[in-house]
Amino acid sequence: MKEKVLLAFSGGLDTSFCAMYLAKEKSYEVHTAVANTGGFSDEELKSIEERAIRLGAASHATLDVTQEYYDKSIKYMVFGNVLRNGTYPISVSSERIFQALAIINYAKEINADYVAHGSTGAGNDQVRFDLTFDVIAPEIKILTPTRDMVLTREYEINYLKEHGYVADFTKMEYSINKGLWGTSIGGKETLKSHLTLPEEAYPSQITKTDEETVTITFEKGEITAVNGDTNTDKIALINKLEAIANQYGIGRDMHIGDTIIGIKGRVGFEAAAPLLIINAHKMLEKHTLTKWQQYWKDQLGNWYGMFLHEAQYLEPVMRDMEQFLQSSQQNVTGTVSIVLRPHSYTLVGVESPFDLMKTDFGEYGEINRAWSADDVKGFTKILGNQMKIFYNVQKRNSKQ
Repeated sequence: MKEKVLLAFSGGLDTSFCAMYLAKEKSYEVHTAVANTGGFSDEELKSIEERAIRLGAASHATLDVTQEYYDKSIKYMVFGNVLRNGTYPISVSSERIFQALAIINYAKEINADYVAHGSTGAGNDQVRFDLTFDVIAPEIKILTPTRDMVLTREYEINYLKEHGYVADFTKMEYSINKGLWGTSIGGKETLKSHLTLPEEAYPSQITKTDEETVTITFEKGEITAVNGDTNTDKIALINKLEAIANQYGIGRDMHIGDTIIGIKGRVGFEAAAPLLIINAHKMLEKHTLTKWQQYWKDQLGNWYGMFLHEAQYLEPVMRDMEQFLQSSQQNVTGTVSIVLRPHSYTLVGVESPFDLMKTDFGEYGEINRAWSADDVKGFTKILGNQMKIFYNVQKRNSKQ
């Protein structure tokens, strides 16, 4: 009886090679699965399934974890205003964890002896898949043919051709990884520190030039409406906002960061909806949270994003941080207005019943109602005590 392997399958060259190699050369019973976190259309998923069967898969499964991805990751990334290095909304790295979780749980469900993936040895994904698989199911062995064999693209293509499988594996000028929380773009420019991506490299092209105002409504930190249209389906709202904003070429940038394996990396991306949601949410928080709530949220939000990127989603401290982030959102309710234009946008303002810019106590730079001039004089004198003591001691010692 053949041993059973579950292969995380995307339909690309590496996983196509793995499917055929494991079946023909290693004589495994190969089953494939694709974990969809919102980046594949129904047509693409059907094409992936057909490709897997053509390559000899005994079965293929489509695992839709888009809702779980929102509920257990995107929601908290918004709460924490997570932008890695102040720029990147952690699109691919957060997706990979949930894809890996879906794959390994399905491997357990079908009683697989092995689980396999097509990551190479040069990136972050190998760590994300390996670590997640090993933590959740240490009894299931991991197979990584493309990494272990250090294969070239040409070798994989020729191997498939020799075994009767022909497909269009022409290397595109740009590699594009589309997901619910942004699209990453790699190309020759991302390999050089002094270059950036040209306009034609981006999947979404600019089709609107006139300014447009869009509103995003939040309730307890979660998006609930776009342009006043309320929807309980958060994923639908994200997609709706993306469809509006990407027509302006908004959300494009270049992320430069440190990989898990210790080298620097660059990747272009476009993430219109994620950037608008995060920055609108952050502006609303400036109006509804206290100074110290914002300060500590910034610290934990940064750590939360770091742990997600570093494949530490399963670390128990992540659940602790999520509890804090959730608690911080009790008053983050209101509507933010944004003006869109080609390549840019302006956060106009907010309306919220919890807005702390109330006139009951005073208006900044205008008038005070809750304190007197003498109150401020006494407060200022006390506030300066520590500094006055320090400089007094310095002055006294300098005379000795």
